[in-house]
Amino acid sequence: MSPDFSASILARAATLDTIAAVLPIDRRDRLAELLTDEDVETLKHLVNQGMGDNTLRALASDLAYLEAWSQAAAGAPLPWPAPEALLLKFVAHHLWDPAKRESDPDHGMPSDVDQVLRDRGFLRTAGPHAPDTVRRRLASWSTLTKWRGLNGAFASPGLKSAIRLAVRAVPRPRRRKSAKAVTGDVLAKLLATCGGDSLRDFRDRAILMVAFASGGRRRSEVANLRKEQLTIEQPVKGEDDIPLPSLAIHLGRTKNSGAGQDEVVYLTGRPVDALNSWLAAAKIDSGSVFRAIDRWGNVSRRALDPKAVNDIVKRRVAEAGLEVGEFSAHGLRAGYLTEAANRGIPLPEAMEQSRHRSVQQASSYYNNTTRRTGRAARMI
Repeated sequence: MSPDFSASILARAATLDTIAAVLPIDRRDRLAELLTDEDVETLKHLVNQGMGDNTLRALASDLAYLEAWSQAAAGAPLPWPAPEALLLKFVAHHLWDPAKRESDPDHGMPSDVDQVLRDRGFLRTAGPHAPDTVRRRLASWSTLTKWRGLNGAFASPGLKSAIRLAVRAVPRPRRRKSAKAVTGDVLAKLLATCGGDSLRDFRDRAILMVAFASGGRRRSEVANLRKEQLTIEQPVKGEDDIPLPSLAIHLGRTKNSGAGQDEVVYLTGRPVDALNSWLAAAKIDSGSVFRAIDRWGNVSRRALDPKAVNDIVKRRVAEAGLEVGEFSAHGLRAGYLTEAANRGIPLPEAMEQSRHRSVQQASSYYNNTTRRTGRAARMI
């Protein structure tokens, strides 16, 4: 590695560090080697423009994959703007027919490209990509092209036709992010595994209860929650007029909110107690609420990675004796609305807490519950 090339990598790594607070990025050194100076400047520009953290994280992840694929497939960094031929090659490499590949080894992603991406940790599963993943990466590619002040061929009839034909040739059943919803009965089983007095039990119990009771928060919202977002509210009267503790969670701008809009949800009762117990046990009075715990019981100063929230849910699912493959962190979001429907809570009231903007999406949980328990499903 030449001194100039090494210095360039260090400079990119330093720039990535400056935006890490807004754009958490794993494997910084690998990205510094992979991304070009222009890529890093584009990400920095998007941070300065106030783009949402989750959107930035997705763009950075997709950009890293695209650069790795371009190096492996074309032997060069991504060209800006990308020619239509390269976009079509991307589709051909990621949407292909496994049956046809058995008789034609050249169909789909070439074996040498596949191996390079696997060796670098960008490709883990066998077979073609999910169409939604391909569409998302193309959308990210298009967005980054526009932010560079350029026009691409992403709306070309040829590209649209190639995607449509590829998806039609290899139909894939649409799957939920979590096969099963974490409803109240499932949540109770998960919480039963957190009944000890270890720091992990305190933390995991708080994560499960807060994520569910606050409307089924996304794992990124749980991982990025900070103490400064919590506001103590007046107690709420419960049964027999017993006061219950209450908290407001200021989510700020979320995936579904408009720019500058502060989304607020509320916690009451047991979830507040669980959260306060964790904060007291971990001695957290500022900064990230949910943090990693090392093997010696030391609490990190840094926030959990969103993936860690999913890992925690799956670990508790396993400890509860349930099928790990059937549940994920997203099951808490689906479970909140499903449980609300089961308990007869009006849809608008549940949506105020879940912060869903689409009535159609939120009502699907209610419709499924009504259909499952209704008379139409019990004709005989």
